[in-house]
Amino acid sequence: MSLSAMRKPVLTFVPGLLCLVLLLSSCSSSKLVSKKPVQEISVEQRYREATDLIAKKKYDKAILRLDPMMFSTRATDLEDDVLHSLGDAYFLSGQYLLSADVYRRLLQQTPDSPYAKDAQYQLARSYEKMSPGHELDQEYTVKAMAEFQNYLDQYPAQESSQAITDVETYRELLKVNPNNFSYKSKYNAAMADLARQSPANYCSAAIPVLREKLAHNRYSIALQYVKLKKYRSAVIFYDQIIVLYPDTKWLEPAWLGKIDMNVKRNKWFEARQAIEQYQQLFPDKTKKVEGAYKKVLENFSNSRQPAK
Repeated sequence: MSLSAMRKPVLTFVPGLLCLVLLLSSCSSSKLVSKKPVQEISVEQRYREATDLIAKKKYDKAILRLDPMMFSTRATDLEDDVLHSLGDAYFLSGQYLLSADVYRRLLQQTPDSPYAKDAQYQLARSYEKMSPGHELDQEYTVKAMAEFQNYLDQYPAQESSQAITDVETYRELLKVNPNNFSYKSKYNAAMADLARQSPANYCSAAIPVLREKLAHNRYSIALQYVKLKKYRSAVIFYDQIIVLYPDTKWLEPAWLGKIDMNVKRNKWFEARQAIEQYQQLFPDKTKKVEGAYKKVLENFSNSRQPAK
């Protein structure tokens, strides 16, 4: 085959290849030119959109926007704004464990923030919301009390209002009749008013309620030990109420329980001491311990020294 014949297919192929390359390049260029640039949304605008969602009570959507910003705004002017709004969104949506975590972050990361006062208050309220019934573990009750007290130490109450009087009135009425629905609803309404009007006064009113719950918890544990006939263990929990919660309505039942346990254990010296202390504290109720006191005196001559 001649050399010219071999070159002919090659020469025919090259122009076609060049056309294909140029065509692909042209298509690629046209796509790049026609592609519109993506408009980036500023952090400030995303934050405003999130706060608008909170105002519309769309808390879950607000959380989805704020949560990533918690890290992207770290050490910026928006850091405390984002944390405070995220904490509020969690609180208002009933996610109190998460709201407590975010409010604590705000206090730790931006302690000089203008939101610090409200964050301390909302931290305490988050724990208060998680405080369970008296028969369950009281970890969050203890934390709520501590955080309410922290608030009062930093921002003491100065003002007074009718709501305080209402709270105290219905709290005392509930001690007498704890199952009265009207008292409960009016007490809750007064507490809600107090929360809006004066956080410091709300804290002052909330702490005694939490203390009542803790005392009730100790009393219920003591009763469980009584049922199990573990009287010494029951006395330990009655003593906790006497020492730690003497300002609650559970003080008198705790003294009566302690007296009863010591009598059952034949601890006549301890029983006599407890009865005499009860008589000093509740002089108008001495009839309640007359039977126990008589029994103690009958047996006391045989046990004048405290048992070891």
